[in-house]
Amino acid sequence: MIGGGAFLAASYPVFIERFSIQTNTYQIPVRNLPKSFTGFTIIHLSDLHYGIFMPKSFIQDVICKVNQMDRDIIVNTGDNVYHRRNEQTVDEMWPLLLELNAPLGVYSVLGNHDHWASTERSLEWLEKSGQNLRHRSIAIEKNGSRIWLGGAGDLWEDETGVDLAFKDVPENECKILLAHNPDTADTPFTTTVNLVLSGHTHGGQINIPFIGPPVLPVSNRRYASGFVRSPHTSLFISRGVGSTAPVRFNCPPEIAVLKLVPES
Repeated sequence: MIGGGAFLAASYPVFIERFSIQTNTYQIPVRNLPKSFTGFTIIHLSDLHYGIFMPKSFIQDVICKVNQMDRDIIVNTGDNVYHRRNEQTVDEMWPLLLELNAPLGVYSVLGNHDHWASTERSLEWLEKSGQNLRHRSIAIEKNGSRIWLGGAGDLWEDETGVDLAFKDVPENECKILLAHNPDTADTPFTTTVNLVLSGHTHGGQINIPFIGPPVLPVSNRRYASGFVRSPHTSLFISRGVGSTAPVRFNCPPEIAVLKLVPES
């Protein structure tokens, strides 16, 4: 009996929690946000990691669910696949991502695993998808006001290019940056960024009560998950959908629904 209980306890992080995806809604204060964007809804996906630990059927279910939710835009902050040096996984994953849709668009950047699988193929699909925000920005307009959405290259495997992304954007307008790795917020750039949306950490995958995640793939350990203020900007870091090891404990995967509000 004790052995059976121990087996169930040990198997929960491997077989149950890492597939128990949550839909979490966050109210995100954004400095310089136009009042007409109060309640603007961003569905934030990250780290789907299609591959050995993440079946295609699960990702299909996530995409179907997202497409049925209330949303203004969808953003994807990268690490779509898991395997290294594998163009096939990239080619299998991107047709699923093309099924995402939102009234005001779907926007994406790449993560380190996308480069590790195939930089060339990942960049090809990113551009072909119409979702590409790498090193560029787009204005989203509402009731005569606008915000700017821009994208960085991956911190580990690309040029971040934050200033390049916003080079033609007026300095006093609201700017939101997609950057796979949250450490990007601490790199040198001159433009004012009001909010950074990131993934990469998976929340640590293992979150020990009263201690936190013992392992995080970032230099700034404050950048684990959720809403965080840094000296120069604010960040939201998603726990992501997939995983790079077949375990999650006290850190379930998430679809993050971000409701923007002006920062008072």
